[in-house]
Amino acid sequence: MIISVKIREKDGLLHIKSTDNLKINDFIVIETDRGKFIAKVYKIASSNITISSSVQYIKKATKDDYNTYLNNLKDANKALKETKKIVKNMSLNMNVISAIYSLDRKHLIFEFVSNERVDFRELVKELANLYHTRIDLFQIGVRDKASSVGGLGLCGRTLCCSNNLKQFCSVNINTIKNQNIALNPSKINGVCGRLLCCFNFENDLYVENVKKMPKVDEKVVYNGKKGKVSSIDILNKKYTIKFENGLTETVIIDD
Repeated sequence: MIISVKIREKDGLLHIKSTDNLKINDFIVIETDRGKFIAKVYKIASSNITISSSVQYIKKATKDDYNTYLNNLKDANKALKETKKIVKNMSLNMNVISAIYSLDRKHLIFEFVSNERVDFRELVKELANLYHTRIDLFQIGVRDKASSVGGLGLCGRTLCCSNNLKQFCSVNINTIKNQNIALNPSKINGVCGRLLCCFNFENDLYVENVKKMPKVDEKVVYNGKKGKVSSIDILNKKYTIKFENGLTETVIIDD
C-alpha cells in the first residue's frame, strides 16, 4: 500500500510504499537522507501517486519508538532555545527557527533564516561539543519560515503554506495586475513579506476572463448609446459603462 506521511505537522506530505497494513494516524519509522524519523500517517494514497524517492519505510513504530520520539521533541526544543542564545553571543546574523533530532539522535538538524550568507562553522563546532552528535544547519527562505512558524493570513484562515500548499510557486507583480488589484503592500504581501501565494490560485481564470472584456476608459457603443468603460469586475465577468448622458449600466458577459 502507498501512504502519505509527515515528519512534522508543518512539513509537506511524503508518499511512500508500506509493507504493513496501516491506517490514518498510525506512527511509523522512516529512513531519509538525514536519518531515521518518526512520521505520522495522514492518508492512504492512490496507487498512481509519485513515490518520494529519498524516503524508505522501515516499520510501524513501537511504543518504545514513540516514547523516544517524545523525549527527542523535548530535547530538540531545549536545544533550539540554547542555540538561539549561542547565536546571539556569537553575533551571528541568523534566526534559528527549528530543531529536530533523528530517532537515533545521530543527527541534530537546525533550520535558520538569514538575509545573508552566514559562516556558521564555529557554531557547528560548539554545538557538536555541546550535544555530542552530528550537527546539520540548513538555511531556508522567508516563505519556508512562514510555513514553519504558521499563523493566520489576511483572510483570517491558517496560512496556505502551512496548511494545504504542497510547494511554493513564484508569484510576480503581473499576477496582481491581471486581477486588477491595487498595489498596496499591506494588501498584497503575506506575513513572510512576499506576494501572497493565493494570487496564483485564480490567476488562470482572470487571464481567461480578461480576454473577453474591454479596458477601463475604453470607448464603447452599447444598445446604440455611446459611452466609456468606468470599471470592470474580471472575476464576475462584468463591466460598467458610463454613457454620455451621465447614466451608467452594468454589462454581464455571457459565456
